[in-house]
Amino acid sequence: MAKVKEKKALDKKGWIQSFTLVGKAAFGKFTFNIDAHSEKSDYIYSRMLLNVDCGEKYGLVQSQLMGGYSISNPYPVYVHGKKIDEKTGREVDDFDNIYTIDWEDRLDESILEDVGNLCFIRIGIERDKEGKVVEKRFLTDYDAINYLSDTLKDGTEIKVKGQLKYSIYNDAIQVTKQINSIFLKTDKDTPIAMFTQTMLLNKDSVGKLDKDKMVYPIVGMILEKFKEYNGNDLTDGGSLKGGKFVPLRKVFDYEVDPDNKEKADLVISKVFKVKKNITMLTCEGIFVEGGATVQATEADIPADIKELIDLGAYSMEEALAKCSENKGKERRMILKRPFLRMVGEEGNKTLQIQKFEDKYSDEDLMLDYLIKHEEPEEEEDEDEVPFEEEKPKKEEPSDDLDDDSWMDSIV
Repeated sequence: MAKVKEKKALDKKGWIQSFTLVGKAAFGKFTFNIDAHSEKSDYIYSRMLLNVDCGEKYGLVQSQLMGGYSISNPYPVYVHGKKIDEKTGREVDDFDNIYTIDWEDRLDESILEDVGNLCFIRIGIERDKEGKVVEKRFLTDYDAINYLSDTLKDGTEIKVKGQLKYSIYNDAIQVTKQINSIFLKTDKDTPIAMFTQTMLLNKDSVGKLDKDKMVYPIVGMILEKFKEYNGNDLTDGGSLKGGKFVPLRKVFDYEVDPDNKEKADLVISKVFKVKKNITMLTCEGIFVEGGATVQATEADIPADIKELIDLGAYSMEEALAKCSENKGKERRMILKRPFLRMVGEEGNKTLQIQKFEDKYSDEDLMLDYLIKHEEPEEEEDEDEVPFEEEKPKKEEPSDDLDDDSWMDSIV
C-alpha cells in the first residue's frame, strides 16, 4: 500500500494584513451606538462604524470597533505579557505569557503595567496645555468606543491603523477593518487608504486581462480561522477552541497603464505568476471605496457620445468628466506593488521582495472541510428544527505607492 503523504499544517507565521487610513473623520447617523442591549441575552455592547474621508482618489473608507460585556457573567480579558529581548535589550511583547484580567480590573493602571503593548487600542486625539498629543490606551473595544464617542469630533484629521479581518456572509467574502490605533494627523501625513496583505497564490491566481477596465484580476487565498465552515465542525468536537484555517479566495485588482502595458506584464510575470505549488506573497495596495470619483476612460464613452465629440459638440475632456461618477457601493482593493523587507545579518542586509515559493504543495490546500457538509435526510415523521495566532510585526510601508523604484529588484 502506498504511503499517504502527510499534509503540511497551515499557519500565519510572517503574515501581515494591516491597513492605514489618513483623512477626515466623517460622522454619519450610525457612527456610534453606545451601550446597546442584545435582544437575546443580557449582553451590553458599543459599536463604532468610523468613516474616514481619504480624498477623491480613495473615497469614504470605513473601519470599526465593537465590543461589550455580559451583565450576569462578565468574561475576563485575555492578554499577554512583555519581556526584554536578549539580542536588542528592548522591551517586546511576550506572546507565550498569556493570562487573563478580570473585567472589573481592565482599567487598573497598576495591573496594566505588565501587559504587552500590542494588547492595547491606542488613541491620541487630545492635546495637553503645551500642545502635545495625549495618548490613551484601552484593553477593550468597548472602553475605546465610549471614550471616542465623547472626544472624537466630526471632521477631525486623523490617522487610523488596524488589522484586516475576512469573513463569509451570504456566500460572499467580506473585509472588515478592525482599528488598533487612532491618532491626530501630523504634517507629514498625506491622505491615503492603503493596506498590506499577505496571500497565497497558485498557478491559476492570475486571471485574464480585463481590456475594458484594464486590470488583471488576482485571486489571493487569505487564511482565516473558523470554528465552522460549510457545515463542517472545525473544532474537532471542541478540542480546537479557535478552529482551523480556511483559505478564502479574495479577488484583488492589478491596474494596467494602457500606455505601458509591458511594465504591467513584467510585474505579473515576475511577481504574481506561479509555476507550481503555492507561493506566499505580501503586497501593498490601496482601497477605493464609496464616494471615490471613478475616472472614465475613452473606452467608457458610448458610441453616440463619441459622434457628438466628432461633431465638436463636446471635447473629449468634457465627455470624460461627464462619464466619471461617484459609485457609492464600489469596494475595490487594488494591488500596487510587492512588500519589501531588509533581510540578512546586521551590516550586510539586502532589500528583498517578501515572497516565498513552494510554501505549500497543492495537496496541502485540498482540505476535506472545504467541501460542503450535507446533513443526512431525516425520516418524514421526524421533526427537528480569540483563536490564537502569532501577532503580525508592525511594519511602516511607504505611502508613496506610485513609486516604481522597487522594480529594480526584479529586472
